[in-house]
Amino acid sequence: MDKQKNPITIGCRVILNLLDRSGEKDRLEINIVPDEAADFAGGFLGMGTPLAKAILGEQAGNTIPYLKDDIFAIEILSVEPSIVKPPEDTQDKRQSSMEKTIREVEHMNAVVFASSFSGKWGDYDPDSLPAIEQPDDTKPNG
Repeated sequence: MDKQKNPITIGCRVILNLLDRSGEKDRLEINIVPDEAADFAGGFLGMGTPLAKAILGEQAGNTIPYLKDDIFAIEILSVEPSIVKPPEDTQDKRQSSMEKTIREVEHMNAVVFASSFSGKWGDYDPDSLPAIEQPDDTKPNG
């Protein structure tokens, strides 16, 4: 695949610069993947993200408008087939992380309610709330 002539599609490795209004360039090296395999921290950008939608079909050498915060354009430096694959368990890890976050938020809501509620029969004691349960694989060793 010629780095300079092929359009960006799923399965491509793309090197680009995000151009901001102050003249700075942030270089990104990303692999375009289906949304369920996305892991931005690992370099895998889901095809449904605004950034991926903006660059899909573009070619190396193109500079395209992209208005997001201070960014005003994307400069595409190279496009080639990706040689890395996202981990198979990416979607499971994302789901587990989301469930953990939901448990933490629900616990914090209960603590805030207990801390602020004063009723006719007495106050709630935030310390009496059960601790957040963690799956066995995330409990500290001890």
